[in-house]
Amino acid sequence: MAHQTSSLANQMKMRDREMVPRVLVMAMFALMVASLALVSFAVLTDQPLRGVPADSPVVAERAITLEGTRNAGVRVLDASGAEIAHSQMRRAGFIDVIWVAISRERKVQGITGNPDLRLVRFANGHTAIIDPATDWSIELIGYGKDNIAAFARLLD
Repeated sequence: MAHQTSSLANQMKMRDREMVPRVLVMAMFALMVASLALVSFAVLTDQPLRGVPADSPVVAERAITLEGTRNAGVRVLDASGAEIAHSQMRRAGFIDVIWVAISRERKVQGITGNPDLRLVRFANGHTAIIDPATDWSIELIGYGKDNIAAFARLLD
């Protein structure tokens, strides 16, 4: 019985060594070093930022407030406190995602209460949500047509 147990232990030891091939681990570290080298080069040579949206003037803006819970959904309120959207209606679940991100950032920065957000549309057609209380913002590009529309239609 002891021979069988030690054989099983040896098999498990060999199996654990083979779960992640050594070549894969070396490739992962090589990729990390290459990434670090590229970023270091860009910083040291003062390379300009790339892939950053160009500044564009604001053409429409609305003050909104997000309030709710994960279970009941999130309501979008206008400046007067009237509900203008809800995350559980009209494919608007993305409102929950934004609410969670904003709530977390406010918690991290120690912001109390529920200050207004700015929902803006830029001249380039992009829509953004800006939280003046935390300086957090997100430009809603690349999140899918329905997700962007959940907020963009509030400016129409």
